[in-house]
Amino acid sequence: MNGNKVMTFGLRVISVNGIFYDDRAEEIILPCADGELAVLANHEEMILALSDGVIKIKKPGGEWLYGVVSLGSVQVANNRCIVLVNTVEKPEDIDKQRAREAYEFAMEHLQQKQSIKEFKKSQAGLARALTRLKAASKYVD
Repeated sequence: MNGNKVMTFGLRVISVNGIFYDDRAEEIILPCADGELAVLANHEEMILALSDGVIKIKKPGGEWLYGVVSLGSVQVANNRCIVLVNTVEKPEDIDKQRAREAYEFAMEHLQQKQSIKEFKKSQAGLARALTRLKAASKYVD
């Protein structure tokens, strides 16, 4: 903080469906394999893999925006942060019934005999469905 001015950085969150966020931000909290990572203004340069989970964006002024993301990566350099993910959606846009069905489908598949590749795919589907269900409940209403 310098004086009363809150430091911000340029943030873009992009998925195959388009741009989710493209503006200044005070902070972003990202899901990683070993926990969450917070990025603030002037963060050191890095490239990092992201896990399925929830991103939390603190907009200038303090309002929080949440997004449920699937696998991707983040690049931080020159006071800018670019998040590239396969999918991102607002928790309130998640169809809970569809997410529940995807969860049940993945659970059924995990109990069947599968190749290692199929098992990992079922595991990933289960993780994504669970993340979507939890986010739809936690960040809505």
